[in-house]
Amino acid sequence: MGIFSNIYNKIFHHASDAAPASTPAAATDAPAAAAPAAAPAPAVAVPVVDVEVVLVDLASKNAEKLNWRTSIVDLMKLLQLDSSLASRKELAQELHFTGDTNDSASMNIWLHRQVMIKLAENGGKVPDALKN
Repeated sequence: MGIFSNIYNKIFHHASDAAPASTPAAATDAPAAAAPAAAPAPAVAVPVVDVEVVLVDLASKNAEKLNWRTSIVDLMKLLQLDSSLASRKELAQELHFTGDTNDSASMNIWLHRQVMIKLAENGGKVPDALKN
């Protein structure tokens, strides 16, 4: 599993753990036996996760004041992931960074932006301010 997958899972699982349990709506129009046996399973709507709300919640529970809104290092720390340079270089490779990974400042800015964009592309509600 890649580093972005770890970031995604930490955020989306936290959101599902924090959400109140709800029961799926039962179909009341027709009995279950009326559905054809060969019918494909209905598409399951994946709930949109408000990434900012999740991260604000995590930050409120963290004793360390982290600048996760602009820092990939702090974002990874907030999610309790390895934020070492080696780990960030691996994330950069995973997200197809074409710049110089030895220029960690530029790489870090790019990584934070890309992670937020990728979260939005994969079902996260991410404010524009976090994607720029």
